[in-house]
Amino acid sequence: MDLLSHTSHPTDIDPRDFDAIYFTGGHAVMWDFPNAVLLQEITRDIYEKGGIVSSVCHGYCGLLNTRLTDGSLLVNGRRLTGFSWREEVLAGVATQVPYNAEDQMKQRGALYEKKWLPFAPNVVVDGRLITGQNPLSAKATAKQVVKQLQQLHDR
Repeated sequence: MDLLSHTSHPTDIDPRDFDAIYFTGGHAVMWDFPNAVLLQEITRDIYEKGGIVSSVCHGYCGLLNTRLTDGSLLVNGRRLTGFSWREEVLAGVATQVPYNAEDQMKQRGALYEKKWLPFAPNVVVDGRLITGQNPLSAKATAKQVVKQLQQLHDR
């Protein structure tokens, strides 16, 4: 409870102190993450210093508007995954979410991938960008992040 009561504000975070960022899922992040400029800056800084950017499920909404220093979108031309539109429909929430995240990623040039079978675990690794499709992908996504962190520290 102490950690919840004293959650750090993004202005308190120095990206140089971190080797990875992991965006968690949940439908609420569809509203919270896309326009969180300070989180985008932290993400950019971690990525540009050679760190890992990762997300699971709806967490990839945090990557929708993240731009690199050169102005390009982090997701443009990159393979990734996240909660699919088909999964939104099957979960019965498609009419309640603010946008189709899968479609928004594609519009930003992301090379979106998904499992043919909805709700099956799926992790996509594109260099230092690691994404998991749905809640069942969380463990495998975290394992990939740990694997890459070990490789970073072995260098």
